[in-house]
Amino acid sequence: MDKNWLSTMGGTAESGQTLPTPFALAGKSVFVAGHTGMVGSAIVRRLKSEGCEIVTISSRDLDLRRQADVEKWMSQIRPEVVFLAAARVGGILANSTRPAEFLFDNLMIEANVIHSAYQCSVDKLVFLGSTCIYPKMAPQPIREDSLLSGPLEPTNQWYALAKISGIKLCEAYRLQYGCDFISAQPTNLYGPGDNYDLKSSHVLPALLRKAHEAKTTGKETLEVWGDGSPLREFLHVDDLADAVVFLAKYYSDPLSVNIGTGKEISIRRLAELICEVVGFKGGLSFDESKPNGTPRKLTDSSRLNELGWNNVRPLADGLRETYLDTFVEENFGVRKS
Repeated sequence: MDKNWLSTMGGTAESGQTLPTPFALAGKSVFVAGHTGMVGSAIVRRLKSEGCEIVTISSRDLDLRRQADVEKWMSQIRPEVVFLAAARVGGILANSTRPAEFLFDNLMIEANVIHSAYQCSVDKLVFLGSTCIYPKMAPQPIREDSLLSGPLEPTNQWYALAKISGIKLCEAYRLQYGCDFISAQPTNLYGPGDNYDLKSSHVLPALLRKAHEAKTTGKETLEVWGDGSPLREFLHVDDLADAVVFLAKYYSDPLSVNIGTGKEISIRRLAELICEVVGFKGGLSFDESKPNGTPRKLTDSSRLNELGWNNVRPLADGLRETYLDTFVEENFGVRKS
């Protein structure tokens, strides 16, 4: 990071260093692309306290894969800030069986929105990627400069390739046109608005649904894909949204920024913790014919922490909030008491 940028006069971060004068969101027109998704809806919730005009549009009214339609809409609305959270997402099964969709759809969405933002002279754009962009065997914890240093994990390479392209596109528009486009890479997310479809969900929501259904149907065991050994890191989506808004205000640099907790947990222990939260008393069975995915994926979030952000809730607390406050109601229409 440019040390001169950090020394610009402004606010002071929790860690003691001086932050630049924040980029003002108040009074600006802010387009959240993907506002109905898990990440986009969390960003919308967070932005409500910023005094900005939040602009959204549904995929029914605007297909972000259609360049002409995106350019026309953006030229009419002319947002001043863009949070690009729209994406096709899913777990190992979805990535493995629908590679063309994951690559094409994500490439088109990010290319169209980023290019249209440039055309409309957007003041700030924040592109949301994923830590799956890093090599399968990247040194742990994974630093931002590990990007493109080795082969990707095959089970999610299509999504990863698209997201890498989005990061590089932001860099290219910054380099060639001077656009203030930045990117951030969140670790595995959970929380309100998650996808609990067992055919396309990630590991945490899949286990949460399996545990709930095992409990309510009286099953004796809960099946877990793989052998339970992979290590993963999980971040509540509302904590992500807070970090993203923080970066929009205080960060302007070509290098992408990791957003994580700095803490990891094995899939086995995650399953046990979810069973505790849900109240499932049965045992675990591990289907070792299913892929484990990347053996370990812990992000180095020191870059973000050094800027002054470290607003992370403990995983056990976040899981309880998710299950008690949103999971049952969102999926079954019943408020959990």
